[in-house]
Amino acid sequence: MLNLVLFGPPGAGKGTQSQKLIDHYQLVHISTGDLFRAHIGNQTELGQRVSKLIADGELVPDSVTIAMLEEEIGKHPQAKGFIFDGFPRTVAQAEALDKFLESKQTGITGVVALDVTEEELTTRIAKRKAISNRADDDAEKLKKRIEEYFGKTVHVLPYYEQQGKLTKVNGIGDIEVIFDAIKSVVDTWKP
Repeated sequence: MLNLVLFGPPGAGKGTQSQKLIDHYQLVHISTGDLFRAHIGNQTELGQRVSKLIADGELVPDSVTIAMLEEEIGKHPQAKGFIFDGFPRTVAQAEALDKFLESKQTGITGVVALDVTEEELTTRIAKRKAISNRADDDAEKLKKRIEEYFGKTVHVLPYYEQQGKLTKVNGIGDIEVIFDAIKSVVDTWKP
């Protein structure tokens, strides 16, 4: 089973590259952001709780996020693998994910970190906001999300680096060139 984690700050291109990886390797995409937005859109109890946290630029508690991921993974028993987008964001989440995947006789195959400057992120998100008008792309919320990534989430990378599973890829440039760089790495990990 091919299980990938795609890392990068908001606007790094995780969604774009995830879709290309899904199509190429027939993976199931698990985006915590998409899961949260679906719950919010359906006005579930969880969605209302998550909505307030996201609106305030806060992270959703680990227990809620992990339960949601476990439920989503359970919906795809025949999957060839998964791509985790936006998760894990803390070492505790990474450890919980490892423990859960081990219980399913699998694990994280590899981690790709998209390396993008803050200047490039700001430009990309301004364009994305103009096109899709995502609430979480508001300037103040975005600043908080970027600070959250560089202040907390980026610290998960050494966890995977110690396991020999981390590869950094330049996330600036042509989408296809970036994808080819990611694919060349993933092809070395394929079981």
